Amino acid sequence: MKLHTRFITTLPGLALSLVLVGPLHAQRPAVEAKNGMVTSAHELASRAGVDILKQGGNAVDAAAATGLALAVVFPEAGNIGGGGFMLIHLADGRDTVIDYRETAPAAATRDMYVGPDGHVLEGPGSSVVGWRASGVPGTVAGFAQAVEKYGSGKVKWSDIVAPAIRLAESQTVTQGLADGLRANAEFLGRFPSSKKYFLVGGKFLQTGDTWVQADLAATLTRIARDPRDFYTGETARLIAGDMKRHGGSITAADLAAYRPAERKPIRSRYRGHDILTMPPPSSGGIALTQMLGMIEPHDVRALGHNSAAKYHLFAEVMKRAFRDRAEYLGDPDYVKIPVEKLLDPAYIRNRMADYSPDRATPAAQVKPGLGDFDTENITRRESKHTTHFCVIDAAGNAVSNTYTLNYDYGSGNAIEGAGFLMNNEMDDFTAKVGVPNIYGLLQGEANAIAPGKRPLSSMTPTIVLKDGKILLATGSPGGPTIINTVFQIVTNVIDHQMPVMQAVEAPRINNQWMPDRLFHERYGLSPDTMAILKAKGHDLKEGTPYDTPYQGDGETIGVDRERGLLQGASDPRSPDSKAVGY
Repeated sequence: MKLHTRFITTLPGLALSLVLVGPLHAQRPAVEAKNGMVTSAHELASRAGVDILKQGGNAVDAAAATGLALAVVFPEAGNIGGGGFMLIHLADGRDTVIDYRETAPAAATRDMYVGPDGHVLEGPGSSVVGWRASGVPGTVAGFAQAVEKYGSGKVKWSDIVAPAIRLAESQTVTQGLADGLRANAEFLGRFPSSKKYFLVGGKFLQTGDTWVQADLAATLTRIARDPRDFYTGETARLIAGDMKRHGGSITAADLAAYRPAERKPIRSRYRGHDILTMPPPSSGGIALTQMLGMIEPHDVRALGHNSAAKYHLFAEVMKRAFRDRAEYLGDPDYVKIPVEKLLDPAYIRNRMADYSPDRATPAAQVKPGLGDFDTENITRRESKHTTHFCVIDAAGNAVSNTYTLNYDYGSGNAIEGAGFLMNNEMDDFTAKVGVPNIYGLLQGEANAIAPGKRPLSSMTPTIVLKDGKILLATGSPGGPTIINTVFQIVTNVIDHQMPVMQAVEAPRINNQWMPDRLFHERYGLSPDTMAILKAKGHDLKEGTPYDTPYQGDGETIGVDRERGLLQGASDPRSPDSKAVGY
């Protein structure tokens, strides 16, 4: 049962579209198919990916088509004006990551968002709203590089972009899209171009309307001819011109200089499974690996899925992983990160040396395991609304991709003449020493602003292998909750042996060290479980750090080896999400 009730935060520009799911265990079936599967936040984007698979493309080709289509049909997070991470596992055993995270412009400075009074700036000109909030976008370059190096070679780049162009030329508005735009109307309405493109000059789009995005279609058509148009052609000219007119930081030189980075995934073992996940500048892979290592000595299945004992254990390992995250992680191209030490199995086991099954460890007593990186805690804000999608093809190639504009609808401003929204990813950097952010999340010196630097992220695209073959591809949006969402989906499948759909639907908790609080989804904990957790010293709060009742959008694909089927599990927490296979 789904009740299409939307919950909106009170923070400008941060409205999050979620579906009220109740009861959470009312399982809907996974979508099953033999030849290929795509799961994403929107059915039309999933179908775009499947269309490319049917034309002979592989999972990488289909992932690029899905991501480009999401830029059209899911503008609150799907994008060509943002960036993210693509984790690729190829059937021949190769694994890689395309890091197409945004970068700080050359004009960026450490204290660019601190006003003359010493306070962090708010509103237009801040790291959240308007033209100065944007980093140099990486999505188009990232998708193009992935296709060029790891695509099938059987479909052309122009064919991969074609579904997004068709959708920009005409799409039918869903309830989810209409509600999301209406909820963010005040934020988008601050910018004439966004008001024109997304609010249709102040007239709300309604469910069932036909929406034509002519300027976006023209931009995608240029990109289809040559993806470098975004960085050195007409699209780059439109971006740089818009930035110059409105005091933004991105220049034509910044766009021309942008390049994705290719990185080696983090690979670890958990109960006989290989876990492939994100390296820095995402914090997600290190934290996920640490949490799995900390719980491995415990019989999680015997504790029971919804028991107070399990939730206590999980909250304590989350707390310790997030403490290390706060201290040590940033862009590895700018900061020396002790990755090997943080991932050392002996170090991970020792992080639980002071764990008590009877009592919660106060957050103030949880110290970074390798000593202080810096004596000061640095604030950083974190995206809460990103989007994730997965693709697995018949040959056994898999993609797990998370990308973002940062907050809902990014910085709020669309590029005039180009038709797409820009990110406010500069807000993922440190803003000012000693000021807790809107989620109470603290971050270390490693994430300070510097020209060309990539901000730290929680994005955690993950692929699980068993005996060298794919078992699971998963990930989620949700800012600091991403890591804990992925952690719970993985353990639901491996420890509790849940069917993939149930593993995605199951209730979730979140602890991120600071604030010292255990968040839980609505209807997720029984009254007696809550009473036991409170007795152990946990401060419980229903919802998430960003005041919504549900956590994440865990778009996931599982593999049923016995029947030779791919199983797509789209998360019912997202109104338009859909798994599509063939």
